[in-house]
Amino acid sequence: MKQKILIVDDEKPLRDTLARWFRPSYDCMVAPDADEAMKVVAANPDLALMITDVRMPGEDGVSLLRRAKAANPDMGAIVLTAYGTVDLAVAAMKDGADDFFQKPITDLPAFELRVAKAVRNAEMAQGAAGAVAAPPPAGLAEFTGESPAMEKVYRLIRKVAPTDATVIIEGPSGTGKELAARALHGLSKRAEGPFVAVECSALAKDLLESELFGYVPGAFTGASAQGRVGNVEAAHGGTLFLDEIGEIDLSTQVKLLRVRESRTVKRVGGTEDIPVDFRLVAATNRNLAQMVAEGKFREDLYYRLNVIDIRMPALKDHAEDIPALVDRFLKEFAKKNGSAATGISARALHALCTYAWPGNVRQLRNVVEKMVVLGSSPELSEDDLPPEITAPASATAPATATAAAPAAAQSLADTERVQINAALRACRGNKTKAAELLGISRRTLHRKLKEWGEDK
Repeated sequence: MKQKILIVDDEKPLRDTLARWFRPSYDCMVAPDADEAMKVVAANPDLALMITDVRMPGEDGVSLLRRAKAANPDMGAIVLTAYGTVDLAVAAMKDGADDFFQKPITDLPAFELRVAKAVRNAEMAQGAAGAVAAPPPAGLAEFTGESPAMEKVYRLIRKVAPTDATVIIEGPSGTGKELAARALHGLSKRAEGPFVAVECSALAKDLLESELFGYVPGAFTGASAQGRVGNVEAAHGGTLFLDEIGEIDLSTQVKLLRVRESRTVKRVGGTEDIPVDFRLVAATNRNLAQMVAEGKFREDLYYRLNVIDIRMPALKDHAEDIPALVDRFLKEFAKKNGSAATGISARALHALCTYAWPGNVRQLRNVVEKMVVLGSSPELSEDDLPPEITAPASATAPATATAAAPAAAQSLADTERVQINAALRACRGNKTKAAELLGISRRTLHRKLKEWGEDK
């Protein structure tokens, strides 16, 4: 049975957009104001999550939150806040909100992760055994790509996963660091336990500590009368994933180090040392070694985290995986949105394969979704490409040259091989079409493949 979520916002387009996005995964209800929202809360005692705007005509979201939590203390809550109202969102979190997210919501997949986390917290509060987290992907199933760069990642994950070693996953934003963490968990002896993800960069410093370690009733002004289990405790028997760990302030780093060393946690305002057993996996897009040198990250914590280092490559460094990724995302979003799109033209795919992708796989996923939603024919074409992909060549030429190669120091022959293999994937193995796309003769293509032992 799907969990129930309620979306409260006076802006109908946003309500409808969020409801359409979440309906495949949740039983979605909507309300335009606080009064209507409370009717839904009263009629649905099993409501898992309420998403509410802070600023609404009449009763605001913070006041609504207080009433809703009084009626259903175990219900999760996320508040939406526009620029300039973050202080209200912080106040709402002290009143029991699980999280806040800034409007406009431009990254729905990222928001979906936050919603899933809040729903899991609600399940735990309601006493659903083993429901701290949704089952993570089994192993490497969620990854797409067969490039040497990604195969190196897969080999390391398979080797490290069965151990209990602490792992740091490094790489630019959008490269799949959380996927790697979930794969480590899914292939580990802790796979049946919870996978608890904490997005450290999303939490204000004064909230991160209670989020990680929990708190006892009355620990601070506005603290819930029931207290709260922190994410460290929630990860008992499983994996704790700290995303963007470089954003944690120094005082919280000290407490995290203590937990790491003692395998106990003390809730905010409490005196009891609670035993915890979890595997720690952290991720960062920053240079932690440099932060240590600058005094911004504790050296002792850094060395305890950096037992095993997995580096996620930027998409431009495994551009040969782009055709397979595009195919996967196209099928995913065509099904999700009821689109007629079934394929992509060779020229459109070539443009995607030679773009720089500063936002990496996450950006590619968003671009494919946009093309599927806005496209009007079964085959996506160059006309469906967004402006950032079709910018003048002079504006992207340096990045384009890099994007075609899996490594900065790659030889011309290696670059040529990457381009040919990408074209063959784009043309589904049709050598005649691939040769046309590359601007070479079919004979030349056969000769190159024969030299590499790939002419089958």
